[in-house]
Amino acid sequence: MHKFIMAALLAAALAAQPALAQTTPANDLDAMRTALRTDKRAYVASNLALTPAQAKKFWPIYDTYQRALDGVARARAVTAESTLNRAGDQPLSNLAAKAFVTQNLVADEAEMKARRKMFNAVMRALPAAKAARYFQLEGKFRAVQAYDIAQAFPLVK
Repeated sequence: MHKFIMAALLAAALAAQPALAQTTPANDLDAMRTALRTDKRAYVASNLALTPAQAKKFWPIYDTYQRALDGVARARAVTAESTLNRAGDQPLSNLAAKAFVTQNLVADEAEMKARRKMFNAVMRALPAAKAARYFQLEGKFRAVQAYDIAQAFPLVK
């Protein structure tokens, strides 16, 4: 069952690729959850209303950032899966617990580095208000994902 949970979480994290346009408000977390599974890019586009010139600058930055997030999500999934795949329902050893936390901190740091790089590039590509709006959207996406993972991932013993 734990493998199924992690596979579902990884699939949800990686499913942020194009499919259908979203037209719901950015404060609707259920709509954001759906967008993460179907078409995050269209959801972002509908919430930013970019001009063609802005879009030409923005989307390559967006794509680069999403690839970085995919790499972080894969690293987190590998960490979680290796933690969940221990024999039976045994508690983690101190060494395994420390490795689990360390690997998650490394993923957090990689994500923060990618986020800072993305934001600096978006600030150069878009007006500050649109850049801030995109930064907020990504923050909301992260919050939805973190909540979903927190619900599905049991606390270590």
